[in-house]
Amino acid sequence: MNDMKNIVKILAIALIMVAGVQHTTAQSLSQDSDRPEVIAKKKVADISAKLDINDSQQRALFRYYTSYEMKYKKNIAGKDLNQPKVAAEKKEYLDDLKTNVKKTLNDEQYKTWLGMLKE
Repeated sequence: MNDMKNIVKILAIALIMVAGVQHTTAQSLSQDSDRPEVIAKKKVADISAKLDINDSQQRALFRYYTSYEMKYKKNIAGKDLNQPKVAAEKKEYLDDLKTNVKKTLNDEQYKTWLGMLKE
């Protein structure tokens, strides 16, 4: 009888722990999707699929996009884009990204990338 109570207690504790782990995992997954590295990786994967870029170009674009997303998230996200200072910072970050990407891609790839940027 005592063994049965212990087994029930152990099962109850195990179920509570499993439920807690699932909740924590789901929460961390939703937080991960907002991280600059995750956003950059997704964008570079999209670009790679459309532009046939090599590994070196992928790594460079990942660095540029990670930097851009970090700056954007820190200084632009959630702010009023109609404010001149915010709009100027956004333009500066985008111009930086364009300059770096232009150094990395060939002319044809860059033109296609600019078209993708406007989408």
